[in-house]
Amino acid sequence: MPNTTTERGLIFLLRVTVGWIFLYAASHQVFAADFSIVGFLNSTKTFHGFFQIFTGPVVAPIVSFLVAYGHLLIGLSLISGLMVRVSAAFGIFIMLIYWMAHMDFPYIGDTNSFIIDFHIIDALVLGLLIATRAGHVWGLDAWAARQPLVAGNKPLAWSVA
Repeated sequence: MPNTTTERGLIFLLRVTVGWIFLYAASHQVFAADFSIVGFLNSTKTFHGFFQIFTGPVVAPIVSFLVAYGHLLIGLSLISGLMVRVSAAFGIFIMLIYWMAHMDFPYIGDTNSFIIDFHIIDALVLGLLIATRAGHVWGLDAWAARQPLVAGNKPLAWSVA
C-alpha cells in the first residue's frame, strides 16, 4: 500500500481515470438499444477465427450484454474503490482480449503501435491497482474489509484486500 500522500494521490488518480474509461465505454453500450459486438469482432485480423465464435446469432447477444454491463460494473467498482481486486482482474482480461482483437500482427490498431499499445498499458495499470490495494486509497474497500460479513468470509475478504 502506498505510504506517501503523493503515492496515494497518484494511485487514486490512476484508479479513478481507468474507472472513467470503463464507465464512459459503458455509457455508449448500456444505453444504446442496438449495441452489438458483432461489427467489432468481424473486423479482427490476426485472431479472426477465434473471435468469429462470438459473432453467432445465439452467442453475440450474450457477449454484447456481458461486455456492456462488464464495462459498467468495472467502471463503478474502480471509481468507488469497492472490490477493486476483482474488477481490475476482469479489466485486465478485457484489455488483453481487446489487444488481441485490434492486432494485425505485429501492429496493434495502426502502424504506430508495434506489439504494445494502450490496452497493454491499461492492463499494467490495472495490475498496479491490484498490487497496491488501490481500493483502500480513498475508496470503499477499507470500509468493506472491516464489515463482519466480509471479515468472516475468505472469498469476500480477498476481494477487498
